[in-house]
Amino acid sequence: MHASWIDVRTLEGETFSAYLTLPPTGSGPGIVLVQEIWGVNEHIRAVAEQYALSGYVVLAPDVFWRQQPRVELEYDTEGSARAFELMQQVDTARAAADVASAIATLRGLPHVGEKVATLGFCLGGQLAFRAGAIGQADAIVSYYGGGIAGHLDLAARITQPVLFHHAMDDSHISRQAVHEIEAAFAGRSNAIFHDYADTGHGFNCWGRPMYKQSAAALAQGRTLEFLSRHL
Repeated sequence: MHASWIDVRTLEGETFSAYLTLPPTGSGPGIVLVQEIWGVNEHIRAVAEQYALSGYVVLAPDVFWRQQPRVELEYDTEGSARAFELMQQVDTARAAADVASAIATLRGLPHVGEKVATLGFCLGGQLAFRAGAIGQADAIVSYYGGGIAGHLDLAARITQPVLFHHAMDDSHISRQAVHEIEAAFAGRSNAIFHDYADTGHGFNCWGRPMYKQSAAALAQGRTLEFLSRHL
């Protein structure tokens, strides 16, 4: 695989960085992979490589570039404190627009096929949802997307396939919020919901104490199956 940082241009003409990972074949469908609040760190780059090994061209945009370019934080006390500071500072509307710009950039690369998905974790799950609506991704995957329930006005615009992964014991996303998301897509065939019992927020991240291997493996398999059908 080949990986490098490339520039993404915003609608205002500014540029920021995104981490591009190519599959072994050099080309394939695209995924815009949206980080957690710890930045495009070792974990997110490894996730990008996972999906690249499955044949996808993966672009992970630097969501916090306006606050601290290319921030890369550890999951320790100091790193987590800084991560939550950055989350409080970020303008999520502008960040969602930046992710939409990353969709456009990925579509324009010569080694990307016709279709592009967004896939995000935590804050990134919210941004994948919002950017998928405004940037017209071909599919959307959200892992425990915090704050989605506050942006359900976008649900009517999401006609593409969308996959939601939620933890049953999530301390950051209430069951009421999950039910509100489900209700916004009730009666529609484009939305799939999976809940994971005895599992907490962030279960996909092996660098965090709430990591749960069985749930992470199951969710990844479901995500790959979903993407294989819709990209």
